[in-house]
Amino acid sequence: MQVMYRFNRFIEKWMPFVTPCSLLLGVLFSTWLTSFSFLVPWIFAFMTFAGGLGSGFKDMKKVMQHPAPLLACMLILHVWMPLIAWGAGHLLFANDPYTITGIVLAFAIPTGIVSFMWVSLYQGNIALTLSIILVDTFLAPFVVPFTLRLLVGANVSIDIWGMMQGLIWMVVLPSVAGMALNHWTKGGVKTSLAPKLAPFSKIGLILVVAINASVVAPNFKHIDGKFLAVAATILMIAASGYVWGWLTGKGLRGDKGVIVAMTFNSGMRNISAGAVIAATYFPAPVVFPVMVGTLFQQILASTYAHFLSKAYGSRDEGIPLKTKPAAKPRDLAAKG
Repeated sequence: MQVMYRFNRFIEKWMPFVTPCSLLLGVLFSTWLTSFSFLVPWIFAFMTFAGGLGSGFKDMKKVMQHPAPLLACMLILHVWMPLIAWGAGHLLFANDPYTITGIVLAFAIPTGIVSFMWVSLYQGNIALTLSIILVDTFLAPFVVPFTLRLLVGANVSIDIWGMMQGLIWMVVLPSVAGMALNHWTKGGVKTSLAPKLAPFSKIGLILVVAINASVVAPNFKHIDGKFLAVAATILMIAASGYVWGWLTGKGLRGDKGVIVAMTFNSGMRNISAGAVIAATYFPAPVVFPVMVGTLFQQILASTYAHFLSKAYGSRDEGIPLKTKPAAKPRDLAAKG
């Protein structure tokens, strides 16, 4: 089992490169991988269950006493960013409803569960992060279809009920099962079962990205002006999400933990979920903009992590948070 633990740490360390490499594998072996697309919802449900083991219902109670950061992050994730995506899509791809739908979907899906890893590494507010993930997970079956219906429903046929059912089975129920097990064992599974499943969850991530990439392999094999335009659009919008989270955290006068949590949770998305939704309920052209996001997400996260570490310090580098230095004895004596 030590081999799997080392594998898990290796994947976490090199996460900025793992997802793009997984996408490349999907494109290269698309002929073979496409036949396994039926497994993707089941793999993703397992990943969600494994992620739910580390969360507890009590985590939300602390945050609900001061809900402003949580509500602000929800507004960024599901109002502001989808509107930006919709506007950019219509401005740049006015005659391509499928591309517009893909861009909107890329920024309508829930926050990424992997944001927990980045927030914990850079000493962000863990309780706030867990609450954002949990609330977003529970709302996803309703928010995502509603957002798509509102912004692009007039131009693209959307199976709203099918999408809601898919999100409930892939995201909500596995998460609730994991959280219930955490609650039933009084957090015991967080240290016993969760670490054992973590490596397999990472393998699942690689498989989900690779298999979904195989569906849109023709788009990646023929890089043209449109490919570059879509990629640049996704990159710029995704990068702005981190900035909006950081600015909002500062505007709310949150402490460093809140700012770090809001930065990552506003910028990161559950792209695997978005890719599964796109591949299941939409034509391949809709999947393409979502999959392009896998090229940038972890790289953007590591880039903003670097900026945050410069400002506040980071645990993984052994740098303490910058706090106000303690008063020296002679200063205290002078005040007395």
